[in-house]
Amino acid sequence: MDRLDHVMIAFSVLLMVWVLASLRRAHIRVEYSVSWLAAALVLFVIFEWPSGQRWLAQALGLEDAHLAVLTIAGAVFLAVLYRLSLILSRLKDLNIAVMQRVAILEFRLQAMEKTHNGQ
Repeated sequence: MDRLDHVMIAFSVLLMVWVLASLRRAHIRVEYSVSWLAAALVLFVIFEWPSGQRWLAQALGLEDAHLAVLTIAGAVFLAVLYRLSLILSRLKDLNIAVMQRVAILEFRLQAMEKTHNGQ
């Protein structure tokens, strides 16, 4: 194992601990933490398994195993970020719908107050 393997293993363990600590303190919801934990676990397994790194490099047609692993790790994290972007977009749309409903209710309430005060 060389320095990059040690750094990436430490990074993946740190990411897992960070996500679990955030989950425990309720800073992140369970459904979002699963993606990050899975990504950290994939990263950990790949860097702990040197023969798997060589196989992965061969499967991707790359000479350097670390380049193959970092490529896969980057793809995994991009997939996680894309998933979270989809969730954020859906939440923004729902937030807009809720704001519109609140505005309609406020309008109706003000209209009811005007008719009630006018009597």
